[in-house]
Amino acid sequence: MAVEPLSQKEIEDRLAELPGWAVDEGRLTRSYRLGSHVAAAALVMHVAAVQDELDHHSDLTLGYNTVALTVHTHSAGGALTEKDFALARKVEDIAPGHGAH
Repeated sequence: MAVEPLSQKEIEDRLAELPGWAVDEGRLTRSYRLGSHVAAAALVMHVAAVQDELDHHSDLTLGYNTVALTVHTHSAGGALTEKDFALARKVEDIAPGHGAH
């Protein structure tokens, strides 16, 4: 099943529902600052599990107390798709101090 790229309007609409997320050089991005390096590393592990569950993977960067994600859909020519935003919503749900309350 092919994944279709989203239009600019669709991207803007989805970004409005995800505070803190942005599009940079055609990729969906977000950084999180956590209380410690261990907390940041734990978030990386949680995100990795979500990515495996969705079978959609981002680039993850672990800093001292930060985690940065960059995602786009390779199978759609590097464009942004609904898969990218589904991953972003799941990450928001598990990020400490973010997401659903």
